[in-house]
Amino acid sequence: MEELAVKSELVQYIKIQLDEELYGIDISYVDNIVRPQHVTRVPNVADYIKGVINIRGEIIPIMNLRLKMGLEEIEDDKNTRFIIIKIEQYGKIGLIVDAVKEVVTLDDSHIEMMKYDAKDEATQHFVMGVGKLEDSLVSLLDLNTVIMEKQANKEE
Repeated sequence: MEELAVKSELVQYIKIQLDEELYGIDISYVDNIVRPQHVTRVPNVADYIKGVINIRGEIIPIMNLRLKMGLEEIEDDKNTRFIIIKIEQYGKIGLIVDAVKEVVTLDDSHIEMMKYDAKDEATQHFVMGVGKLEDSLVSLLDLNTVIMEKQANKEE
């Protein structure tokens, strides 16, 4: 008699820091990680869209992830990075993060998915789950929600 093997899927996440919190971004969405560079401002966009940059001839919009998630904007420092992500329906978008820490691998058994009620605040929906590491927890970002979600106070 054959035993049924329980196959858990391994997913790699790049661990980033925003303020004092650690977040994970599915590495399959990451196209590039670059140091901050000159951002050309674009008029009439949401305050968290800082403008666009040119990487190898490609124009990429840049979003300040701190502002998008309701945190205070800070000056770039030596740890600040632009993470260029690629999402099929949106193309490439750059995310400004405080720091890039490391790549971690999690399997399904180490991820607790979040459940939300319709009345939960919009900012809570940026996190799709929590990854359990040996020494810490990391909030896993739902990039589709981060990219498409309007700020709650702008919808009124």
